[in-house]
Amino acid sequence: MTTHSPDKPRLWLWLLWLVVFFGAWLYLVLGRGLWPVAAEHWPMAVAMAIGSYAAGSTPMGGGTVGFPVLVLLFELPASLGRDFSFAIQSIGMVSASIFILARRQPIAWAMLKGAMLGCLFGLPLGIFLLAPWVPELWIKLLFAIVWASFGVLHLWRLQEIASHTGMTEFDERWDFQLGLCIGVLAGALVVSVTGVGIDMVLYTALVLISRADLKIAIPTSVVIMAFASVLGVLIKVTVGPGLAPGVFENWLAAAPVVALGAPLGVYIVAKIGRKPTLLVVSTLCVGQFVWTLYSEQGVLGFGGSAVALMAVAICLLGFERLRRFGARLAGERLAVAPPQALTEVEHIEAGQEAKPLRSD
Repeated sequence: MTTHSPDKPRLWLWLLWLVVFFGAWLYLVLGRGLWPVAAEHWPMAVAMAIGSYAAGSTPMGGGTVGFPVLVLLFELPASLGRDFSFAIQSIGMVSASIFILARRQPIAWAMLKGAMLGCLFGLPLGIFLLAPWVPELWIKLLFAIVWASFGVLHLWRLQEIASHTGMTEFDERWDFQLGLCIGVLAGALVVSVTGVGIDMVLYTALVLISRADLKIAIPTSVVIMAFASVLGVLIKVTVGPGLAPGVFENWLAAAPVVALGAPLGVYIVAKIGRKPTLLVVSTLCVGQFVWTLYSEQGVLGFGGSAVALMAVAICLLGFERLRRFGARLAGERLAVAPPQALTEVEHIEAGQEAKPLRSD
């Protein structure tokens, strides 16, 4: 069920969070004498100024920028990029989530709750049983392939995705079960390896299957990535192998930027619209894929690059099947609606965009 509370915004909760966070950060850099460490890693703070805006305004977490900057630009290990994604999103995405909830923005709660529960089980399994065995090159390629396919999807279908209003309402148990499957699979197979991704998977299900409005899908994706990031950090620093060397230093420099940048993205995109930002970030997603293939050409060769391109094509085929599945489900819902709604069913069967099913 998607809800939008009629209560007034409670932005004081977000401001309280900022006071607590910046108090802790100032204690580290001033009280513990770590300012030189933060200043030394200023390039990451600059990079995350862009990444945090994308994190709050799109379904792509701050790690979407942080990972390729560390791994492709600075040529650091992919495992560092993954752990940094967990750490930095634990501030940026949490800050954006508090801002979203304080503003009472609509959330697909049934699917979100299922995804949280699934991630609670799937992410630890992936961290302990899968991630340690994945080679550095495969981490880079998995990130590049998933994000490239996501970018191409939006460059191809953005007009249709952006035109959705409200979302197709199914049984809440169905939404919860779908979210549960997403949480387990994305947590175990994608997030545990790259540090990001469950937000994009849940968002994809919302816009392609439930035909959700971006105003619902993106805030929901931000909240699930915040949950997964905090969970990933807790697992790694308590019972796991710990965070990779270098994560804390980069986090110290970038954390104050993302604490404000991600909520700023949430706010600004409400004023200028989401399409321009999605187009830019989608182009960057495709660009990092090309960059990865070029930088790893010596290892991949022609055959490896061809396999990576084929993997992107397979992802796009899966997206298209989900889109058709969502249109069919929407048509089934409209089939039991009053007679005047039958024209919408005809639009769907003809492959055209359906009229809005419901507005929040």
